[in-house]
Amino acid sequence: MSTKMTETDWAVALEVFRASLPRRGAKGRDDRLFLEALHYFSVHNIIWRALPERFGKWNSVWKRFDRLSKAGVFETFFDHLAALSSSAHLVQMFDSTVVRAHVSAAGAKGGRKVRPSAARAAAFRPKSI
Repeated sequence: MSTKMTETDWAVALEVFRASLPRRGAKGRDDRLFLEALHYFSVHNIIWRALPERFGKWNSVWKRFDRLSKAGVFETFFDHLAALSSSAHLVQMFDSTVVRAHVSAAGAKGGRKVRPSAARAAAFRPKSI
């Protein structure tokens, strides 16, 4: 799977991203570099601290992402991108934040007990009647 975006794709993404930004507040210095950092972060499945230096300080990228997330910019951004697509209604997203693991998935005691094989169990008499 190719994760490269063409210059045309970047131009559209930047135009839509800038249209999604709030009108108030300080503007980011380099929107494309910020979006490239988010793209790298999501494609390579890394922690924020592992973000390469070419994107700037990881903490600055995270703070901007956090601030824009809380302001609802990304929901607007994705809605605008979906409106540009003729097949967006065919795509469904799965948000992993709603998935809950069972208690036993955390390593609690329990689970399958070791049981003797059927042939071995048949060789022993029952202990009670």
